[in-house]
Order: sequence, then structure tokens, then C-alpha cells
Amino acid sequence: MSDATTRAEPAAGSTEAERRAKVERLRAEGIDPFPRSFPDRTKIAAIYAAHDPGELGPGDHAEWSYRIAGRLTGRRGHGKTTFFDLRDLSGSIQAYARVDALGEEAYDRVKDLDIGDVVGVEGDLYVTKRGQLALSVRECTLLAKALRDPPDLFHGISDPEVRYRQRELDLMANERSREIFALRAKVLTAIRDHLNERDYVELETPVLQRLTGGAAARPFKTHHHALDRHLFLRIATELYLKRCIVGGFENVYELGKFFRNEGMSPQHNPEFTMLEWFVSGVDYHGVMDVAEELVADVAQRVLGTTKVERDGETIDLAPPWPRVPLRDALKRETGVDIVAASRDELAEIAGEDAEPDDDWAALVDTLQGKLVEPKLIQPTFIIDLPLAIWPLVKPVPEHPRQIGEAFDGVVAGMEIVGGGTDINDPVEQRRRFVEQRERQESGAVETPHEHDEEFVRALEYGMLTASGAGLGVDRLMMILSGAKTLRDVILFPSMRESPGS
Repeated sequence: MSDATTRAEPAAGSTEAERRAKVERLRAEGIDPFPRSFPDRTKIAAIYAAHDPGELGPGDHAEWSYRIAGRLTGRRGHGKTTFFDLRDLSGSIQAYARVDALGEEAYDRVKDLDIGDVVGVEGDLYVTKRGQLALSVRECTLLAKALRDPPDLFHGISDPEVRYRQRELDLMANERSREIFALRAKVLTAIRDHLNERDYVELETPVLQRLTGGAAARPFKTHHHALDRHLFLRIATELYLKRCIVGGFENVYELGKFFRNEGMSPQHNPEFTMLEWFVSGVDYHGVMDVAEELVADVAQRVLGTTKVERDGETIDLAPPWPRVPLRDALKRETGVDIVAASRDELAEIAGEDAEPDDDWAALVDTLQGKLVEPKLIQPTFIIDLPLAIWPLVKPVPEHPRQIGEAFDGVVAGMEIVGGGTDINDPVEQRRRFVEQRERQESGAVETPHEHDEEFVRALEYGMLTASGAGLGVDRLMMILSGAKTLRDVILFPSMRESPGS
């Protein structure tokens, strides 16, 4: 890659009024400052990949001609020669324009360009005296006039308010941000490739749902005027995907946007991306096998390794991941056997984190999040979780009223995946939905699974045994990129209103 952006300091920016005046002058001269096309471009990185300046030697190499487009990030002039830097997503390169090559009129337009303008250049390859690739400009076309001064294109933007609210400026100024979102695109592709290569079928289920279910979360509510009824933005796809399994599909997945009307934190955003998938013919150990293989393979595909660095630790995502019963983990932390412990004993251990209406299951879940997960840096499955919190999974045979065949996959103290062995007995499923409603009425849970009778009716036709899981793509991105907050890996995160807006 070129270091052109370190050679040419940005020229003093024009005011907004001056930039607008330049647009009007160009139009008066019959030049469109926002032309419709500039085809047949070459990526700047491809130029570097194709040529070794050491082998070419200094000077013009007219046998190599290129058309590139990018944002003008730096410029300097020497009389009848102007040097400027162009940057596209793949890299930066220096171009130099000479009055004797362009003519006075075209050269004056080059000198009239502003930092931030989007420019197209056609020119011949040139090797500078410093041994760096550049383009000798034959033609320069303004593709989009920047009417505002860009951010600092050399030092980037550090103000998080600007970075998250005006992501276009963050992407423009911060190379690391561009790298993260290019990585995100690769991660989404890698997830699909991994599953498609293993004969999973990607399905699409409704985003607007009559009833919301598949997770315990508060939904967003809207109104459909033509139908004159309330609908909900989905919090999960589980019930619809399992109805597809009833219909004859086997291994299925959906990768998309989900919405939960809850609080925000470095690990929570109301709109997020999740993968949900189901594996036929296996219990929760089988779907854990898929989860650990998927995460490791995605890392290998996009990073070239399963190892990532975070907070001074080397985390290896390669399977197998340890599988630790929550009962054992909490006994090590508290000395208490949660299966035998009363609700009051658990509330005393939870302390100020215990709510008055929390039942046994809610308190165990609280202790898991407080005492177990934060200490798990290397990938670990916490298994055998409170049954009442997982109303769609089967119980473990040893404790059929307390513990479910469910798991949470934790990396770097964050839960990134969870799932379990799915109920396919419609009578049992209806009973568990009723128990969830009773928990809500007792105050133990605010947003239980809805009693979706359509889903229960579907199970009555018979569903192949299956296990499923959900993977938080945004949290996985935090692990793979080293980001500390979801806002660094979500292009346009939800934000509170700024003061004065």
C-alpha cells in the first residue's frame, strides 16, 4: 500500500459557500459536478498487486494505464505541477497533474479541487524517485463535489458522538472502522458458506408477527391499518422455523435482523443481527458441536486463525469447548447446590441483584450472569440451565421439573450463543406455555413466550426431533474485531437523542 497520505498534508479547506460557488461556476461552464457514470475503474489495491516499483524503475510507464476513482485526501502544488492523493476502499495512491499534459483549463480545474471531493483519474503508471507507485494524470473528472469540509482524514475521528451518529464521517476518516465493517461483511458470508456447504437451507420468516415468541423479551409493537390489528417486530424466528421442520425441512437457518424493546449497553442494542438454526436428529450436545465448529470455521475463514487477542489474553475458538453444568459452576463459586437450595437461599447469595418477585429460576439465571459468565474468557458452554427460563426445551431426565437441556456459549465473559433440545411433544409444549403465563402473573417474569396455539397445532402434526441455537452476530463481531462495544460493530447503532436535537 502507498503511504501517500503521509506525504501530502491536506490543503486549507474552502468554506461551504466557496464550495457551493464552485459548483455553480462549473455548471455555468457546462460541466456537471455530479456526473452520472465513471465506468471501468480499477481498485487501487489491484495496481499495487500488479506492479513492483523496484522492477519497473523510476519514471513513466505508459504501457500501464488505469482509471481509478476515490476521495481526494491530500494535495500540494509546485507551480505547474500538482500532486494529490486519492483513496478508495482498497487503498491510497498519489497522482500528479502537469499543465503541459492537461492544458491550462483542465489543469486549473485540478487546482480548484477541494479536500473531500470524489474524483476520477485516468493516467499512466509512474514510479517516483522514492520508488513509490503513482499515476501521471491524462484526464481528471470531478465525480462528486463535497459541499462540506470533511473530517480530519489523516488523524481520524475520536469523538464517539460523531463516530456513531455520522458513521459516514467515521468511515471516511478512520481506516479501522472501514476494516471492521469490511470484516463484518466477510463474517456474514462465511456464516452462510459454512452452513450452505453442509446442506442447511436458509429460510425467510416474517419480521412482522401476529404473536411474538421464541425468546423472553419485550417486543416492539406496531399497527397494521389494512388489517386493523397490532403486530410485533420479531424477537426470534424459532417458532416459524420449527413449523417449517414440521413441513418437511430438516436442517434450516435464518440470518437477519431481530428487535427487542429493552435497555441499551455495550453488549445490547435494540436492533441486532442473529443467526438461528436447527439441526434435526440431535440433542443439545449435537447443536453445541455445530456451534463451536461454526464459530471456529468463521474465524478461520475471515482471520486465517482461530486465535484472537483480547485484553491481553489469547482466546482460541477452536473446538472442543468445555461443557460445564451450571450446577457445578455455581457450587464452585458459592458452595451451594442450586438443585437443593431454596429460593430464599439463592436470593441471599444474589444480594442486591435479587428482585422481590424473582423465583428460583430467575435467581439461578442472575447468579449465572453475576458469578459464572464474567470469569469465562476461553470459549465455554454452560449447560443444564433453569427449565422455567427455557420453555421450548426438553428437561434433563434427572431433574425434570428444574433443569432443561439448554446451554449458553460464553466467550470473553459474553454470551454469544445459546440453545437447547427442542420439545416436539405438543401436549408438553402447551403445558409449558401455560406455566410461562403463570410466571408472568406471579411477577417472576415480565415477557414470557406467548402461548402460540398455531405453533402447538403445528406440532400436533408431528415434528422430527431437533435442536436449535441462536448466535449473536454482533457479539461475535466484537470477539473477532477486538471491539469493546456493539456500537463499534453495528453501522448505525441506536442512540439517545443528542442535546439540542
